[in-house]
Amino acid sequence: MSDTSPLRRLHRVQELDLNLDRLRDEEGNISPELRDARAEQERLNNALEDTEITLEGVEKNIRRTELDLSSIREQVGRAREEQEKNAFDARAQSQYGSRIQMLSERADELEEDLAPLREQQQTLQARASDLRGQHRALRPSLGALEEQDEARVQGLRDQGEADRQERAQLAGNLDARTIREYDMIRRAKKGLGVVEIKAGRCSGCNVNLPVNVQQKAAQGKLPPVKCPSCGRFLIRLDLA
Repeated sequence: MSDTSPLRRLHRVQELDLNLDRLRDEEGNISPELRDARAEQERLNNALEDTEITLEGVEKNIRRTELDLSSIREQVGRAREEQEKNAFDARAQSQYGSRIQMLSERADELEEDLAPLREQQQTLQARASDLRGQHRALRPSLGALEEQDEARVQGLRDQGEADRQERAQLAGNLDARTIREYDMIRRAKKGLGVVEIKAGRCSGCNVNLPVNVQQKAAQGKLPPVKCPSCGRFLIRLDLA
């Protein structure tokens, strides 16, 4: 069987595919520094989002409480005006006085409620500002690391360009049906669609192959002979 036989060309396609697989896997191997920087960015983003959500809730409570307090103060003012205009006897004065006292006590309660809310607002605003500062400080180093990683990935892709071109040329000169079946087998069998016969065994699953299967595979003709156990294409590379 010559080096230009279809099965040898298909075996070469697989060598190229395996190298391209390796390069693609390496693309995902980001540096520990970049991984840590991304994790820190995510932590800051999550912390800032949680802080802003909490701050929004606190500020909503502040606005609602301030509106209630303003309404109560207006009621106190109106009650005092009505007291001056309409309270002509002790009974009326007592009624208005009780209402004014009740409203004033409610206003005091709202003032007391506002104090811790405003304190919490200040704390959250300071925390949000600090987190934004940390995020800004992280941005230059993260950006530099991302650029380095993009260059690394592009370098890997450049390395694979020659392999992709060679693969396309080889695959274009092979039977389309054989290539499709090879691709299907490779996806199903962890990257290996073509395996060598070694010492009478399938090197893919290590099963002992019948002599007639070995002999037929040694002819190197299409369609390729498949291992009866794992279904991969079989090839004899030890033949001249």
